[in-house]
Amino acid sequence: MKNFAELFTRLDQTTKTLVKVDALIQYFEKASSDDKLWTIALLSHKRPKRTVNVSFLKIWAAEFSNLPYWLFEESYHVAGDLAETIALILPERETHTDHSLTYWIKYIMSLEGLEEEVKKSRLREAWASLSSTERFVFNKLITGAFRMGVSQKLMVRALAKYTGIEENMLAHRLMGNWTPDTTTFEDLVLSADKGEDQSRPYPFYLAYALDDPYEIGSPDEWMAERKWDGIRGQVIVRKGQLYVWSRGEELVTDKYPEYEIFREQLPDGTVIDGEILPFKDGQPLPFSLLQTRIGRKNLTSNVLKKSPVVFKAYDLIEWQGEDIRNWAMDKRRRALEELVGSTSTGGILQLSDVVDFDTWEQLAEERERSREFYSEGIMLKRKDSVYQTGRKRGDWWKWKVDPLTVDAVMIYAMRGHGRRANLYTDYTFAVWDNDQLVPFTKAYSGLTDEEIREVDRFVKRNTIDRFGPVRSVTPELVFEIAFEGINKSTRHKSGIALRFPRIKRWRKDKNKDEANTLADLWQLLDVYG
Repeated sequence: MKNFAELFTRLDQTTKTLVKVDALIQYFEKASSDDKLWTIALLSHKRPKRTVNVSFLKIWAAEFSNLPYWLFEESYHVAGDLAETIALILPERETHTDHSLTYWIKYIMSLEGLEEEVKKSRLREAWASLSSTERFVFNKLITGAFRMGVSQKLMVRALAKYTGIEENMLAHRLMGNWTPDTTTFEDLVLSADKGEDQSRPYPFYLAYALDDPYEIGSPDEWMAERKWDGIRGQVIVRKGQLYVWSRGEELVTDKYPEYEIFREQLPDGTVIDGEILPFKDGQPLPFSLLQTRIGRKNLTSNVLKKSPVVFKAYDLIEWQGEDIRNWAMDKRRRALEELVGSTSTGGILQLSDVVDFDTWEQLAEERERSREFYSEGIMLKRKDSVYQTGRKRGDWWKWKVDPLTVDAVMIYAMRGHGRRANLYTDYTFAVWDNDQLVPFTKAYSGLTDEEIREVDRFVKRNTIDRFGPVRSVTPELVFEIAFEGINKSTRHKSGIALRFPRIKRWRKDKNKDEANTLADLWQLLDVYG
């Protein structure tokens, strides 16, 4: 655990990629095989299940620290991070241990199903034997809020340098339905001749954002499609079995029973890249409807009826058991068209249609029409491009439609987390409904560091009321809020929900009376909802 805590500290103290890669390599060189495997799992978002209720964690930490609970809560609001708060307030450790990362993860997993008093005793024993940094990491693991500021791509790069194995090969090996309980570091990473997991997807190829298509060459070199607003996924049929993976590397087959027909209609050795898309009556539905299916353990007939899905096929990356990612895009596209055309799925499998254009001006006009098709913009793919791994600049681009915007008044502010725990960085915004300000969205990104500090000073000088970590402020500051989509919502007082809201700019040139109205939002809903 000491080595892992040191790695966590080194990674947290730098933003430089090379330094992070070097820290990971040094860690891999001295860590045990079990600890290496768990580190890879954690950086691949395969975290241990939460075994202790967070409310109990706070109560017990306050008790062990001899603090009144209200003071613990105040400290938590200031620190902004539960794991850090607990690590800081606990008394000095009573004993010293040298247990591994694997030991402590299994320790956390062993708490599952224990009586509360036994959990409490076991937690006290753990906290009493760990250093402050080790406690912080332990707390992160037990709360399920573990983040190390390292992408899986960066971790794979470090692992490639450590093992001498190519990044693409490692990225493929690390995908699939594995856990540290079902494999070993040697089998997962080092074994070149092991049988491939038949459920394993391919690493996704991701596009870069495009501002100006004139920068990427002649239009006749490119193929265009609509950019759909769903969940990127891969449909896999191998050995008579169906597997559906999300881009987040989550196996979600049971979430989409509509896709069961693919087991019969698609030949063995087929992998299709595409979009899990809510769809009904010939058109896409709002993404919010798809969210009603995410996270549900049981999909009722009512949920399936309200949020039906199709699979919009973008690409064919395995055909007849052969990895065809090195085929040119236009060749893969022809094969995909033939495959989709030969199936009979009742419209569940759909081809993502090509958008015809001869000039960039024509495509720009099609991009402006995106919301008519309930799409986010245009995807551009070079016709001779291969299917690469991760985000690579040059061959695939996303040219998104300009966001919708409204001017809104900030009415609430809340402290941030981590390094921004001492600043008010999370804001609630409102629009006018006659002479009342009605809250309609929250946003926390889009301002510069200097602007955040300026807003923070305003919040502290203009607080009207306090609700725990939230402050009600004088309604004075106006911000332009950008968002990708707008839908009806029964969960919000305004009756409106926004898709990807963020702060576009601080409108210092406007006063609060010039902010938009709720009627303006409903008008946008009528046009774009």
